[in-house]
Amino acid sequence: MTVGLLALVGLVLLGLLSGSLGALVGIGGGVVIVPALTILFGFDIKTAIAASLVAVVVTSITASGRYVRLGLVNTRLALTLELATALGGLTGGFVGTLVPSGVLSVVFGVLLVVTGILSLRGRGEHGEQVGVAGVEQAGWETHRPLGGAFWDERTGSMVSYTARRLPIGEGVSFVAGLASGLLGVGGGVLKVPAMNLGMDVPVKVAAATSSFMIGVTATAGLSVYLGRGFVHPGVAAPLAFGVLTGALIGARFAGSASPRALRTILGVILVVVAVVMVVRGVG
Repeated sequence: MTVGLLALVGLVLLGLLSGSLGALVGIGGGVVIVPALTILFGFDIKTAIAASLVAVVVTSITASGRYVRLGLVNTRLALTLELATALGGLTGGFVGTLVPSGVLSVVFGVLLVVTGILSLRGRGEHGEQVGVAGVEQAGWETHRPLGGAFWDERTGSMVSYTARRLPIGEGVSFVAGLASGLLGVGGGVLKVPAMNLGMDVPVKVAAATSSFMIGVTATAGLSVYLGRGFVHPGVAAPLAFGVLTGALIGARFAGSASPRALRTILGVILVVVAVVMVVRGVG
């Protein structure tokens, strides 16, 4: 597949945008990349999804490395929710043959509208400042109940938190996996608000943990598309380069970003994606 110079530049810029957003708020770039590649660039949907999966993996690897070093990723929580996501993805693959995708797109879009509005309204940042001076600027996890602490660059102190209402997180993660299997969208758009709003996990930890999770999910799907020849280097390579740069930028500023700003960005993205899903469902 031959890609012109103008399209090459556009792919790098698209990757830069999606990588920055993905690293900041912990969502997969598919919600931005797939519509852009199919509508603006005119690529086949399968080529777009394959390139998007490459971008998600790159975002996850790039951003998660920094997040893990800073102690923002709660790996125990990530692995717990990932099991529910995987089960949802398998279920989605079976259900997808029975339910019209248009109906599912509309339902999912409505769900995202509600979630986006809740994110925009916000409920304040969860967690309690520990106030330990002179400690290493990192964090830790607690075995029970899936809580921990992280270094907040904005306040210059450790913030402890406790993950509550695990069944809510598992339920939403299952729905996220279901939507991924049925509609080909990333689950981060639901996992981040589920952890933040439903489980009282600080938004920075929720975004970092989601970023860690989506790479695992996307790798499985990418292997299928790679084996069937849908990954085109001319599309994936410049997109991955832009994503790599954007993810480094996003991860660098995520630690010092305002929680309110992160929730606002996430809420706006959710509403925009919801509109796209509803239009896709009815059209």
